[in-house]
Amino acid sequence: MILPGIRNRVFELFKMIRQFSQIVPISSAFNEKIVVMQLPYFSSVKFRTFCSSGVTHFTKVSLNESTQLPVSPISNRSSRLARTEAQDVLFDYLQNTRSLSPMDAEHISKNSPYFIQTLLSKIDAEKDVTRSLARFLRYNPINEFEPFLESLGLSPLEISSILPQQLMYLSDDDLMLENYHVLWGYGIPRNKMGKMYKEARGIFSYDCGILTLKLQAYENLGLSRSTVVKLVSCCPTLLIGDVDGEFVKVLEKLKGLGFKNDWIGGYLYGKGTYNWNRTVDTMEFLEKVGYSEVRLYNLFKTNPGIVFEGSGRKVYVLFGRLLKLGLKMNQIYHMFMQNPQLLSGKCTKNLLQAVGFMVEIGMRIEDIANIVSKHAELMGSCSLKAPRSVCRSLKVEKDDLCQIIKDEPTKLFHLASKTKIKIYEQEELQNPTKHRKKTAFLVGLGYVENSEEMTKALKQFRGRGDQLQERFDCLLEAGLDINILRRIIKHAPMVLNQSKEVIEKKMDFLKNYLGYPIESVVAFPSYLCYDLERINHRFTMYMWLRERGAAKPTLSLSTILACSDARFEKYFVDVHPEGPAIWENIKKSSNSS
Repeated sequence: MILPGIRNRVFELFKMIRQFSQIVPISSAFNEKIVVMQLPYFSSVKFRTFCSSGVTHFTKVSLNESTQLPVSPISNRSSRLARTEAQDVLFDYLQNTRSLSPMDAEHISKNSPYFIQTLLSKIDAEKDVTRSLARFLRYNPINEFEPFLESLGLSPLEISSILPQQLMYLSDDDLMLENYHVLWGYGIPRNKMGKMYKEARGIFSYDCGILTLKLQAYENLGLSRSTVVKLVSCCPTLLIGDVDGEFVKVLEKLKGLGFKNDWIGGYLYGKGTYNWNRTVDTMEFLEKVGYSEVRLYNLFKTNPGIVFEGSGRKVYVLFGRLLKLGLKMNQIYHMFMQNPQLLSGKCTKNLLQAVGFMVEIGMRIEDIANIVSKHAELMGSCSLKAPRSVCRSLKVEKDDLCQIIKDEPTKLFHLASKTKIKIYEQEELQNPTKHRKKTAFLVGLGYVENSEEMTKALKQFRGRGDQLQERFDCLLEAGLDINILRRIIKHAPMVLNQSKEVIEKKMDFLKNYLGYPIESVVAFPSYLCYDLERINHRFTMYMWLRERGAAKPTLSLSTILACSDARFEKYFVDVHPEGPAIWENIKKSSNSS
């Protein structure tokens, strides 16, 4: 017979075992044995005891494979806290379990969001993420190349096609890690290395010291380290084999035209692909059609996309299309000498699109050639809708649209342009005298003739050349230095898009009513772009506050004018008990007058 005291102790022991098993997870790597204690007053009570089964074999699995674990119902929308905890667990695993350096472990854990989400889908993310995920990683080794490659800027789809077949641990590929550290130490951003791994994986297999020598070889061409970083990030195949001979030719040709070696670095971008052989061919082709060294220099300086966008492919396509239309080489040469901006990427695309538009509606080749030869600049300046959309909106057939454009070619741009060209812009393009006067004014401001910057400026500045000059002189007479004024106008072209009378009123208001020095406009040229009503309202309110000591006496123009209405009322109206009433009176008096 079991005494009641002993029976109670057995119950307490059983309760403690159950509580302990909930707090400390028992590994499935242990064998379970059942010990049955027969008690006279109760049913049989089963106690679990655990004994080690010795060395356990763990199967290496990728998270891309299915794992028999519960999937959280919120795996696709895990909370920020859950993701942060998962990052911490992955960091701890990579550093302490897999012996990666703290910097590598941190970068991988914080820059592999898809992998983190996949990890969270393997556990119940509504419960203790840290404990559950740590336990998962203890018994389910991961393919470390997945988060590593994602942290280098690759997507899961890209990663799946380039994962090493026989490796799972980064430490198993010591050359890859060595070359990864060489690239990082050289200055290449880690999120750019994914492209390098994908396009030129051999870079990551070089023996120690070789990759450093290859990078140095490009510096020996006269390139700065920052340019080499951009270059190999965009075109990693340059690091395979010897120094790329075609690239060296490009550098030599640019140098022969007068460009510095590092000029090329300003026009390389990460998502671009470069064919240096085709680039050389493009440069030689332009030389053959008659471009002198001086004109080539100006062409490349104002339109670097000719060399770098598609490695010159669009130039070949455009010249080929124009030759097929029946234009002679000397006509094409003259067209581009007069309008070199047509060889920029955007203009080339628009011009080809316009030719395709006319072909699609059935226009004869000779008619297309005639329109192109006379209106090439206008064709390159705008993007067109599809012929079907234009016919549908005008309720005409393609033959009718073709006849309309043949009778009056400029109607093509009235009817089909996606962004309607203003009448005065068309007049400027078609009226050489007006165009020359405006161009002459802009050259005086410092714009380079026939440059892409000049093309943009011609659209930004509204009005005739003489009108722009008159407005410019008005600001000069107000007391601004001519060189400073030129910089202001280039920075804020909209200043000259107002009449002379309006500019005069604003300058007079600034000096004689507000009492601000003329130099205030230098710091904040946008003052001249705000309407007089806003200026009057806000500064009347500000001066009222200043008289009562409720505002600083020397606030800048931008502080008062550039903030939103809500912010202005908060800091310049509501700061005084009478402010709201005064503000309403200011606005009412202005409206009534």
